[in-house]
Parts: sequence; structure tokens; C-alpha cells
Amino acid sequence: MDMDTVDTSTARQPQEWGRFKLAVIHTTPVTVDPLRDLAQQLMPGLRVINLVDDSILPELAENGGDVRAIAGRWRQYAHIAERQGADCILNACSSIGELCAAVQPEIAVPIVRIDEAMAEHAVRSAGIIGVAATLATTLGPTQRLLQQQAERLGREVRLVPEVISSAYARLLAGDRQGHDEVLAETLARMAGTADIVVLAQASMARAVEGLPPEERSRFLTSPAFGMGRVREQLSANRMS
Repeated sequence: MDMDTVDTSTARQPQEWGRFKLAVIHTTPVTVDPLRDLAQQLMPGLRVINLVDDSILPELAENGGDVRAIAGRWRQYAHIAERQGADCILNACSSIGELCAAVQPEIAVPIVRIDEAMAEHAVRSAGIIGVAATLATTLGPTQRLLQQQAERLGREVRLVPEVISSAYARLLAGDRQGHDEVLAETLARMAGTADIVVLAQASMARAVEGLPPEERSRFLTSPAFGMGRVREQLSANRMS
């Protein structure tokens, strides 16, 4: 999903976005600027707080993706965000998205899982869904989320997963262009075996921007969907 398919109009939304504060919890600095910029496109003037812990993903890579090891740390970040006056919290990492539901009862403001709205759209739109990830630790949570959404909506889906670890290695090395090129090549191949392809991580979204406009609709990325869900939450807050 790209910005061309997101309604960026605020005509029927609260105009005073500056009254709201969004806290974003990141596991990589790569997502900080893109999500901040997207927030300003959708909600001009919105105040954004960024909490970044780039030790989480390496720890998950070492322990096989066991989020219990970092659950306490992430819980603390959510409480910190609430104490800082956040009206909404966005979890920017799909690898730890399952923590959102566990921590939400402790937090008075809504916690948005960045990939939840994307997963809902995916299962409503397609029967065969490619699931692309550059981190193996993200694949499981994303597939479980898609299956949960399918069960909730009464849909039958078949998932076709693939991990493109070489793309993530290039991203860690600072080679963003190489990351995008490797990813785009794999995505083009996956599109031939699936109705749509879900990109499991927010950091992967930039690779879709380089594709021809007529091809982008085949690929779903979480940032626009996730930030759209944030806007819905803040709008409901303002109008309640």
C-alpha cells in the first residue's frame, strides 16, 4: 500500500492535530524518519515521541524469536509513553506485535499494532497471500496475525512465506539501495505465485516505492495502514 491509496484529507477529521501526542516504539532507527514523515502527512502538526531500542532485534535473532525475553522491557516503554502524555502508542515492530494485546489492559490509551490493519485488509482482499520478511523472527508473528484475522472474518487463506535475509544484511551494512534491489527482485517473483504480497516489516516499505505505480497495489506495507489506524484512534478520542 502506498500513499496514493490512503485518504490524506483531514476535511472530516479533527483539525487541531497539534493537540495530540503519538508515541512510537521502534526496534530500529530505520523506521524513525519514515513514520514521523508519514504521521505529518496524515495528521499535520501531530506531536511525535520516538522510543528506540535497537537491542531487541539482535536479542530475538539469538533466542529464536522468543518475545518473552524482552516483554518486560517493552512493557516499560509503553508505560513511559503513557507517562509522557501520549494519546496513542504505535508499536512499529512486527516481530514483537503480539505484546500489544498483552500490555493494552495496563495502559489507558490505545496501543496500535502497525501491521494489524494491513493484515485485515489482506485477508479481505485475497485468498493466496505471499508473506515476505527480511527477518525470520517476523515471519511467525505476521503469519499468526493473518490467520487470526482470517478466522475472525471467516475467510479462507493460504499463506506463501519467504525470508529474504540477504536484504536485511545489506540494510544493517548501511546499503539501503542494495536492500531495496534485492527485495524488489524477490517481491516480483513472489507476485507470480500469490494474489497479493504482504511485507512483514515497516522497514521494507521503501522497496515498494521504486516499483511502477501499476504494480504497487499487489504489495501491502504496514506503515500507511498502521498510521491510518492511529488517525482513526485519535479522531475517535477527539470526538468522544
